[in-house]
Amino acid sequence: MIEVKNVTKKYGNFLAVDNISFTVNDGEVVGFLGQNGAGKTTTMNMITGFIEPTEGQIIVNGLDIHKKPTTVKKQIGYMPEGVPLYTELTVKEFVKYMAELKKVSRKERKEKIELVLKETGLEEVANRQIRNLSRGYKQRVSLAGALIGNPEVIILDEPTVGLDPKQITDIRALIKNLGKKHTVILSSHILSEVSQICDKVIIINKGKIVAIDTPESLEKKTQSKNALLITVEDKENNMIKLKEEIPEILECKLIKDNEDGTKQYVVESEVEVDLRKKMFEVLPKKEITIFELKKAEQSLEDAFITLIENNTQEIKEEKQKDTRENQKKDKKEENKSTEEKKAKKNKSSKKENGGNN
Repeated sequence: MIEVKNVTKKYGNFLAVDNISFTVNDGEVVGFLGQNGAGKTTTMNMITGFIEPTEGQIIVNGLDIHKKPTTVKKQIGYMPEGVPLYTELTVKEFVKYMAELKKVSRKERKEKIELVLKETGLEEVANRQIRNLSRGYKQRVSLAGALIGNPEVIILDEPTVGLDPKQITDIRALIKNLGKKHTVILSSHILSEVSQICDKVIIINKGKIVAIDTPESLEKKTQSKNALLITVEDKENNMIKLKEEIPEILECKLIKDNEDGTKQYVVESEVEVDLRKKMFEVLPKKEITIFELKKAEQSLEDAFITLIENNTQEIKEEKQKDTRENQKKDKKEENKSTEEKKAKKNKSSKKENGGNN
């Protein structure tokens, strides 16, 4: 289990990570989401022990990474973004080198290397130089380097970036299999990928945790409207008058005209209102034939955008409030200073007048 407790990371005056706390349980696959510069990679580097937090504590399987760095690092496999590899080595040489770094015993080393090469699908290219491999295979080599030594925790920073659709599918399948034996933390800009792979999502924005939940729960929590996608045959164009018949409809909008003469609409209502039953009752009476009707589900991408936008607005409002309070404070100090100067001047003037008398 990983526990991140009140962790902050500063670079000079820049606050990269701001007092974050979260827990990753054994066997979980957790997605770490955030915009560029949000603090994802910094947090991952702190968990791996690559950089130290300015404040706070990171516990991996009961051990403080600051106090027991060597022991903790043995339990973590890290695949950094950008695939930094020694390209003059062959695949097998690189994995062997990583095994030596991780102090895999000589007795087990050969067996462990063969197992990792098989697990990552690298057996056929084991004796090829890394420089001659495709981007997809290079990603696999980097993953093999993270897996050697059978660490309990695997941390993957943008594992599918730059890959073609086939390579992405292959890497996703590998990550899903990893989740059966390891605790996995991964960051990704592909939100559909996180939704498919991860048990839990942590969203970070400007160094702060915005939300921690399952993809499904985040999608439901951020849904502001109930939307139905409906495909109909409507020769009399009665759909445009539907709001008159069903007042619970907030909006009925044409999405597209299909080649077969049908039309697709999105019909929106409040979240707690389900219009499906009413639609089936009213539309046939208006000579509208329903070909398809389904709920338009909120995606993780929609949830992510909503949460980030809300949090960014909150930060903006908080800064504006701080600015107003500072301005009031400065004004108060200025008035106080002015009053003190006036009082001092009056006092000095009285002394002069008293002396003249």
